[in-house]
Amino acid sequence: MMRWYSRRFSRTVCLWLAFISVTLHLLLVALSPFVYQSSCKPPTSRQTHPYTLRALAYTNDTSTGSDSHASHANQAKMPPDARKVDPSKMDTTRHHKITKMDATKMSTEIGNGPSSPVNMGDRIGRSGSMGSGLSKLDALFSHPLYDVPTLPIPEEDWLMRIKPKVTSGRSTQMWVSDPEIDYDPAHWNSTSDSQPPWLRFHLGISRRQLYPHRDPNMPSLIQQLSKHRIVSAVQKSGGTQLKLVMSFPNYGQAMLKPMKQERDEESNFNLYYFSDFERHNAEIAAFHLDRVLGYRRIPPAVGRLVDVVKEIKDITTDHRLAKTFFTSPVGNVCFYGQCSYYCSTEHAVCGRPHELEASLAVMLPDPSLAKRHSWRSPWRRSYSRSKVAAWETDSQYCDTVKKTAPYDKGTRLVDLIDLTILDFLMGNMDRHHYETFEKFGNNTFLLHLDNGRAFGRHSKDEPSILAPLEQCCRIRRSTLSRLRLLSLPQYRLSDVMRESLSHDPLFSVAPLLSEPHLLALDRRLNVVLQTVRDCQRRQRSRRGEGSDVIYDDINDYKKSQPT
Repeated sequence: MMRWYSRRFSRTVCLWLAFISVTLHLLLVALSPFVYQSSCKPPTSRQTHPYTLRALAYTNDTSTGSDSHASHANQAKMPPDARKVDPSKMDTTRHHKITKMDATKMSTEIGNGPSSPVNMGDRIGRSGSMGSGLSKLDALFSHPLYDVPTLPIPEEDWLMRIKPKVTSGRSTQMWVSDPEIDYDPAHWNSTSDSQPPWLRFHLGISRRQLYPHRDPNMPSLIQQLSKHRIVSAVQKSGGTQLKLVMSFPNYGQAMLKPMKQERDEESNFNLYYFSDFERHNAEIAAFHLDRVLGYRRIPPAVGRLVDVVKEIKDITTDHRLAKTFFTSPVGNVCFYGQCSYYCSTEHAVCGRPHELEASLAVMLPDPSLAKRHSWRSPWRRSYSRSKVAAWETDSQYCDTVKKTAPYDKGTRLVDLIDLTILDFLMGNMDRHHYETFEKFGNNTFLLHLDNGRAFGRHSKDEPSILAPLEQCCRIRRSTLSRLRLLSLPQYRLSDVMRESLSHDPLFSVAPLLSEPHLLALDRRLNVVLQTVRDCQRRQRSRRGEGSDVIYDDINDYKKSQPT
């Protein structure tokens, strides 16, 4: 009898346990849709919303702070009427003035709070994608500070145009090829589909920039530079180090700079800046950084593995270059050319055994078609081992520059400071001259050419490069806004540069920039932003306000809307 009661009690307990288990499972199933909806809810679109432009362009410019991801907007006092903003009245078409009231509201939304950068950085990761599914680079280029609607470009603001062809026996323009050099017959007309990528690049140069944002021609141009057959290679005259002009069958040309040292090899600290090697990867990284900063003033440059024998030695018509080829003791094919420095057997460029890493940058239009003016930089270094330049000892040097043409009017001074910021981020001390297209006079952008001595050192910053910014205390609002954007973890400069450089063909061999160089970009960006804050602080102490530091080129965003 006792055994029967024991079995019955055990069966009852088991039934109750089974009932409770089924009930709990049913409860979890019923609640799970609500749990997933709350945890997997897609992020709002505010990270790439048009309003974000106002936040970064009109964040209080007097804010201070040294932390790279700390907010400069949160430290500013909120205007009294900022709490009264009605989101329903915000114009999503961006057809209204940018106000500081909108900026203060949006500065919190884009992650400028004291704790949000850490959380956002942990969520996104070093090179991960944004919550919307976009990569950091795509999200950056989709941001309103980059994807800005532009007005139609007047005819006189294009560098080159195809002249209408006088009617004759043929309906298209034709370039006759030289059969000995192996150029392809060319039949081009005013239709862009018939034009090679390099010509479309030349025809796309305007008073504002070398190429437009999201240039549809860029993939074709990059493909040509990295893959197209090379039919001619000659040494470029002038300059201090070896470089070659490479020609393609469609008459396109590119400037080749060969690999001379390993990517992670830092410049010798005992060398002067004018004694350093030029780096092929620096030219490529400079193009990517220039594009990430929103300048678009460096011609596209691509990495390529070149066959020293088939693509240089066997096809060159340059007799001086041909005489410098030799085979090294280990069987590598080398050459050294003729130039002012580092053109000798001790500094020869060698393949492994035939393959040579190099950068190829598309050539600008020939000066006979589009003349360029060379300007000596006011902050040029002395290029002497014992002398210093005037700006290195005169803290008021910029006052003299501001009174001197062409820096006494227009945008030339802030154009030069844009270039200064680029050089500081890259660690480039070798900026003695810059160029502009003569057609546009003084009202145009500066060409950011010859960047081979950049990215030489990652362990040391060179503060003297920032002298124009420190002494003049002037910067474009659009430039400052993009720099602030790149200091946020959502768009961190090192991350977008790492991603951008990963698209280069040489990335399959090795990353174009080592991690220390990428991290140095973030560190130097903080220095630039701190320099601007120091300028504003000095301005306030002298005049009671710091607004003179900012050159307001985004005064009214509505003015940039197409009609």
